[in-house]
Formats: sequence, C-alpha cells, structure tokens
Amino acid sequence: MAGHIIAVVGGKGGVGKSIFAANLAIAYLQNFKQRPLLVDLDLASLGDQNIILGQNPSKSIVDVSKMPPGPIEPKALAPYMVNAPQGYSYIGAPRDAIIARDLDLDGLGRFLKGITNVFNFVVVDCGQGTDPSAMKVMESATAIFVVTTADVIVINQTKRILGKIAELLFPPEMVQIVVNRYSQSHIVTPQIIQKNLNRPLFGVIPEDTATCESALAKSTPICIASPSAPITRAYHDLVRKIQQTNLLEALAKLKKPSGAAAKMQNQLRVVPGGGPGGSAEGNTADAAAMLRSASGPLDPWTQMKLRIHKALVDAMDLKKTDMSTQDAKQRAVLRERTQKAIFDILNAEDSVGLLNTRELKSQMVKEVLDEALGLGPLEDLLADDSVTEIMVNAREQIYIEKGGRPEMSKVTFSSEQQMMNVIERIVTPLGRRVDEKVPFVDARLPDGSRVHVIIPPLALRGPTITIRKFPKKRILYKDLVTFGSMTEEIADFLRACVEGKLNIVVSGGTGSGKTTLLNVLSNFIPATERIITVEDSAELQLGQDHVVRLETRPKNIEGEGEVSIRDLIKCCLRMRPDRIVVGECRGGEALDMLQAMNTGHSGSLTTLHSNNPRECIQRLETLVMMAGLNLPAKAIKENIAAAVNVIIQQSRLPDGSRKVTHISEVTGMQGDVISLQDIFVFKQEGLDKKRKIIGRFVPTGFIPKFVEEMEAKGMKISRGLFAAK
Repeated sequence: MAGHIIAVVGGKGGVGKSIFAANLAIAYLQNFKQRPLLVDLDLASLGDQNIILGQNPSKSIVDVSKMPPGPIEPKALAPYMVNAPQGYSYIGAPRDAIIARDLDLDGLGRFLKGITNVFNFVVVDCGQGTDPSAMKVMESATAIFVVTTADVIVINQTKRILGKIAELLFPPEMVQIVVNRYSQSHIVTPQIIQKNLNRPLFGVIPEDTATCESALAKSTPICIASPSAPITRAYHDLVRKIQQTNLLEALAKLKKPSGAAAKMQNQLRVVPGGGPGGSAEGNTADAAAMLRSASGPLDPWTQMKLRIHKALVDAMDLKKTDMSTQDAKQRAVLRERTQKAIFDILNAEDSVGLLNTRELKSQMVKEVLDEALGLGPLEDLLADDSVTEIMVNAREQIYIEKGGRPEMSKVTFSSEQQMMNVIERIVTPLGRRVDEKVPFVDARLPDGSRVHVIIPPLALRGPTITIRKFPKKRILYKDLVTFGSMTEEIADFLRACVEGKLNIVVSGGTGSGKTTLLNVLSNFIPATERIITVEDSAELQLGQDHVVRLETRPKNIEGEGEVSIRDLIKCCLRMRPDRIVVGECRGGEALDMLQAMNTGHSGSLTTLHSNNPRECIQRLETLVMMAGLNLPAKAIKENIAAAVNVIIQQSRLPDGSRKVTHISEVTGMQGDVISLQDIFVFKQEGLDKKRKIIGRFVPTGFIPKFVEEMEAKGMKISRGLFAAK
C-alpha cells in the first residue's frame, strides 16, 4: 500500500514551520515505530533543517531531482539520504542559492511519485508554499499542513497563501491549519483565528520558548530532546489524531490538480508591474515597502490603548462575556464594571508623560471602553444625531453624511484587525458571519440601523462598512412636512390612500428615503388591522400593536438553511394578514407580492429601486421575470396594472434634500402599455443663495379614478385638492 506525503507550509517566515515539520516526523516515528522521511525543500532558508536535526548531508534534494529516470528504491536513494540512528531518514536542502536554481521540477515530480512506495510517511518542508517546487509537492501530497501563529500579520499572510492554494484548484479539504507557539495570554484566540481563516483548526502547539531554544542549542528535535515536555505531548496528540480520524486515508481519495506547478511558474515569469522577466525579489520588497507605508508605525497613544485593551481582556475574560445582551440594565452594569477595570489598569500604567490631564485620561478610558464593548471609533459617529450615514472606505478613511452631504470624518481605525473585531461584534449577535467564503453581509444594529459589510478579497483596500443610521425618534408624517419632503395636503391624501386599502409602491434611488417614507405610510394603517412586515434586515418601526415582523435568514456555514423574502411572503399569506408590508422587492418576490395584492390582500405596501414612476413599472416587469416562470410579457403587465394602484416617487435632490417628486396612479392598460397618470409633482423653480433647491408641490388637475371608490366607502376627499395651480 502506498504511503502519504505531508506538505508543510508556513503562513509567514518565522512561524516555526521547519521545527514543526521535523517534530511531526519524529512524533510519527515514536508513536508508530515506522521510519519516516523528512525532506527539506525550503529553498529560501537553505539548510535550517540541518541545524534542527544536527545533520550535515553531502547531497541535497537538487541532486535527488537529477537522478536518472528509473524506479525509486532504497538502494538508489542511499547516496542522497541520511538514515539517522534515531530511526528517521532525511534529505536536505542545498546550502547555496545558486545550486537551488538547478532544481529539476520534472525530476522532483518523479521522485515524489515513487517515494511513497518506499516510505509510509513523508514530511516535506515546503517553505512558504508559494513557489513551483512547493506546488509540485502539493500535487503529490495527501495533505497540506499550513502553520500559523496567533499574530495578526501572520494570519493575514496565511490568508494569502490559502487564497493561492484555492486559486490553483487544490481541494479545500486538503488544507489543515495548525496554530504554533500559542499561549493562553494571546489576545487572538484559536476561535478568532478559525473565524478569520474560515477553516477549522486541526491542532494547536503550545508556546515553550525554553524547551525550543534548548533543543536548537543541542541540534536535536524537541520530541527527542524533551520527551516529557507539554510541547512534545502536543506533537504526539497531533499524529495520533491523524491516525484516529483516518485523515490521510480520507484525503487520499481527493482529486488533486496536475498543472499547479506549471501554472505557478508561468505566473512568476510575468511579475505584475514589472513586465516579463521582472524580479520576484524586487517585487516582494516593493510590496513590503508599500505595506509599511500604508500601515505605518503605531503612535504611543495607540500602543498604550492596545496594551490596556489586552490587559482588560485578560483581567475580565471578555472573550467569554456576552456583550450582545439586549437588556439595558445588564449592559449598564457590564459597562460600569468594565470602566472600573480600565481605571485600575490605567493606574498601574506609566502614563504621566502621555496622559497628563484629566481630559486625556478620560478620553483614553472612553476609547478603550468603546473598543471593548462597542464599535470602537464608530461609537461617537453613531451617537451624533446629525450624522445620517457612515461610510468606511478603509481603516484610515471614514466619510459621514450630514445634512445630505458627505464629508471626511476625523476618526480612523488603528488597524484592519480592529475593523474586523467591530464587524464581528455587529454580525455575530444576528447569527450571521463574514469571512472569505461569505465576504459580504447585510446586518443591522440594535437600534435598527442598516449595516452592509464587504471584506477582502472583494474589497481591495480592506474591510468596508456602510451604516445607514436609524433615527432615534420615530419619524412621523409631520416631520416630513417640516423637512419639506411633502405638504400637509399631500400627507392627508396619502393617509386616505392607505386607509382606503390602495396597493402602494414607493419608488426611489439608493438613499432617497424610501424606507423612511414606507415607515410613515405603514403608520397610517388602522390599529385594528393585522400587519405582517417582511424585510431583509428589520428596519421598520410601526406604532401599532398587532404587528408580526419577519426577517430573512442567510445560508449557514454548510450553505443550507437560507430563508428568502419569497419564502416569507408565502408564509405570511397563511398568517391571516390584513396588510402585507415588504421592505423591498429585489427579485422574484415581486411576483409573489403582486399575487398577494391581487388575491384579497389589498392595502399592501413595498419599495422598489427606480428613478421615476415609468421606470418603476419597467423594473417591476423585470423583477417578475426573475421569478423564472416564463410568463408572457402581456400577462405580467396585466398583473401589474391590476395589482398596483399608486406609485410614490421619492428622490434625493442635488442639494441633499429628499422629496416626494411624483405621486402617480396606475390607471390600467392601453393596448400593451400600462397607463400612468401623475396626480402630484414637485416642480423645481430655482436655487437660493445657499444653493438649496426652491420648488413647490403642484397638482396636475387629474382626479384619480379611485377617488369615487373611496367616497363610496364613506371617505371624504376634497376635489379641490386636485385642482391645477
């Protein structure tokens, strides 16, 4: 039976990947009494394994790659391999970079293909795993062990390597993550690492600096030098887990890509920005320089804040503290307890030079408190009632919207890791996640504010956060009249439309105030009626008591369990609704909404993205087609004409103001065209000295057809309201 090759890759230089590879092989030997082979293919380190093992081989893996074609047998390998008295075999790396260039990839492939007939367990130290020789090993490997540490920079580099492995079409199941040098005092826990890498951890090797340094000084692997040390037991547990879970047997059945090494070679021939034949070393140096300039050294204030935060995590064990509680009293108690702990830590710090005033000390306490329990630098922006939108383009670039106009904020994040912590704090209480597999998410804050997050690799500059703030005070129609979004007469007319059970679609662009207007209209619904709301993220705030709120659910980690708006609309039809309010139609749910409007659920409300009432009709047609039922175009139009009574166009004007620009009635069909008739329009008349738009709301003179029906129900509507002016 053929053996197995384990490719060991380091997330970054200095993670202890070579020590891990050596001790993995020795632990296998000690547990299963079978001779393993350790191969040093780290062509950047050029002989680190020699120091770890205390070996000095005369031949290297380059010589092995040049062996004449033929069967790989122990006798043929003998001149190139060290058979150590401890019971393992070893093939070293070349000691000279010039010799390393002579590695024959085809010869290496032949060696790897045949070596599993000689050894049951082969461990190959592949360096950082991003060169063609490492990819050649991975093509023949059963498993890829990626070694990382609890360090933010290392985790970021590990993501890059995992992305490269995935890009070359290696099965994700092949990759096993091991956290090396882990200490309980680390602020980055294995759970955080697992979430950030979106991969389960296979094992954790504890930090034991003294034992490692002693073993290196003796040029003896840890498992031989200190057989009873905790770190040695961790290696034994690791190889036993490999055996007990039948990991290698299961992974051996996976299909591996065959051209990964060649593809990697082609990528290296053309360096981005450098043209053909560019220098890979130079490119790496440039990238490192760009990274340094982008992040910059941490200032003393940030360094102190990070120290205090780490001490706070250790003191209060915040990792186990539930900070998502909705109980105001519990949150207040937790905040008070955390604040006291911060003061205690701060008093033990040498802060005289940096925090020399009471104001600075209070500011430091507040920032650490916001970081520990809140949303870090976003807390002040969320508390500012004049800020309506927060747009985080990158950690050092945060824009806010005030009075309808965007402006640059003075606050910034100290790091992308701080941003990711804030994102986790937003999405975790909602049962949602954001990682490389699901790199974007829609969520909401406890106050109802809408949040959209998108992270690398989709966001090239780092995590991006957009928050549409929810007003602390529920906006009523009187507020919209005060803002100039509509007139008192128009508000009364819309109230009559809602009470008269007309089906209404609120149309508008992004940020035009559709949801706010929908909320105002929903509050016109009589309190005696049963209302069911359906939303992607629950934002509507209705004043009535008889309300059922439904919210969609995304897929879980296994890609299952999704509940869409279509599913919820079908559910609510069985819940005896008097009114159905759908937050927004974006797809095939438009058909379900129209069917509900046409089958006895009159008075339904929803919103739609479009620029004017005519485009709203066209977009509705398109969304219905997305339901995938292949309905004839005329049938769709007839459905829309029968279902929708009124379209309200909400627009955001160039001066930042938001106004109802059209109220239109859907009057029916004329041939193959849906007829629309404007009832009210906003007429722009110019600009004032502050460049604010001057205009007025004008009735067109058209009296809606539904007015007679409403009057028949006993509702009084003045015909003079529609007289042209």
